[in-house]
Amino acid sequence: MEMRAIYAECLAKLMEADKHVVLLDADLAKASGTIKLRERFKDQIFDCGVAEQNMASIAAGLSSYGFRPWIESFTPFASRRICDQVAISIAYAKQNVKIVGTDPGISAELNGGTHMSMEDIGVLRSIPELVIFEPVDGVQLRAAMPVLNEYPGAVYVRLFRKELPDVFPEDYKFDLFKADTLKEGADLSIFVSGMLTKDVLDAAEALEKEGISCDVLNIHTIKPIDREAVIASAGKTRAVLTVENHNIIGGLHSAVLEALAEEKIPVKAVGVMDRFGEVGKLPYLREVTGLTKENIIKTAKEAVALK
Repeated sequence: MEMRAIYAECLAKLMEADKHVVLLDADLAKASGTIKLRERFKDQIFDCGVAEQNMASIAAGLSSYGFRPWIESFTPFASRRICDQVAISIAYAKQNVKIVGTDPGISAELNGGTHMSMEDIGVLRSIPELVIFEPVDGVQLRAAMPVLNEYPGAVYVRLFRKELPDVFPEDYKFDLFKADTLKEGADLSIFVSGMLTKDVLDAAEALEKEGISCDVLNIHTIKPIDREAVIASAGKTRAVLTVENHNIIGGLHSAVLEALAEEKIPVKAVGVMDRFGEVGKLPYLREVTGLTKENIIKTAKEAVALK
């Protein structure tokens, strides 16, 4: 099932259980997977048109009256376009708004460089008190949605729209502020977020056959990062690799470097190397940006060699 379908399914349950849960979109409900909810929840869904800044401001106002707004749009429009509204109307005003940015990084594919937000985490991560969450599969998203809805503050959700392979079992227990250890190892710590998690697990399996044992942690909440888990894993292996579908500046890589600033441990990165996106299908975009299993394996070996 596509991630946007799971997101819509979870939203429907939340809106059915609580009339104060409302959804605002900016004329992209079909793309976000929520268009079919409009008929069922006529009084809880609002199309704000192509006016994302107004959408964010309306959500802040609704929150101030006790509603629980979710807002959604493509990632660049849910981050850089509404940055001031997120900073002042939502975060500074301590409003309870959940912001969903879809098609992060190279997953924007044929929408090209203008829609291919490589910087959304970097744009929003420096805003005080804003939580940043990126689900890795449908199991985690289903477990996370009720938790996010109950969290009393602003959250940015970085949502891959299409189908992702399951990483977690059905009985997975979600903790918003704790990283998940997917594999234990002694030679290298790999910290990964989002759509590349399965690639990292496959790479770790291949590295194991070459005698490199990997500790793999899914960092689903990039802010606040689980600093304790990052330091514990890196302290054990003494070598680190970060993997993300985002510019290496400002995202997971930067968050890990900040956590390890005093630890004197080498850190390598697989991510978008400070460039804009381009039009293409996902396999091509993976190759040109280096977001491949093969590059993960290559860079992992380089990280271990630095010890």
